[in-house]
Amino acid sequence: MTKDVLLSISGLHFDAAGAEADENEPIEVITPAVYYNKNGKHYVIYEEPVEGMAGTVRNTIKITGDSVFEIIKSGLASAHMVFEKDKINMTQYETPYGELLIGIHTRKIDVDVTENNIAIAVNYALDINDEKVADCNIDMNIKALER
Repeated sequence: MTKDVLLSISGLHFDAAGAEADENEPIEVITPAVYYNKNGKHYVIYEEPVEGMAGTVRNTIKITGDSVFEIIKSGLASAHMVFEKDKINMTQYETPYGELLIGIHTRKIDVDVTENNIAIAVNYALDINDEKVADCNIDMNIKALER
């Protein structure tokens, strides 16, 4: 895999309160990123602009084997979210507007690594301050840029 990659992230949240299907629109982001492999773990780093604010959030994605996926945020927002199949992980999510206690109950995680591509699919339940708010899917694709 090359150092320079193209990262695409597609996320879908199903409101726990039962919102209409058309209200559950996917969020999609495609952005350049930097990839490296260290001690058998895959890392992807990218900057995320924050709408309406000066500054960014630096995101580090860490993939360990085929069972652990982490997102580490720093900057205007900070959190260390850990996704592990059949486990509930808690984290403090700090935003410019305050702090939230986030619970992530990962139901499914699939990681497919090839020479020039890494595909990740995660299904999880999201709790905020001990209240279930959504069922979520994240599909991520990390593709090597041609040289």
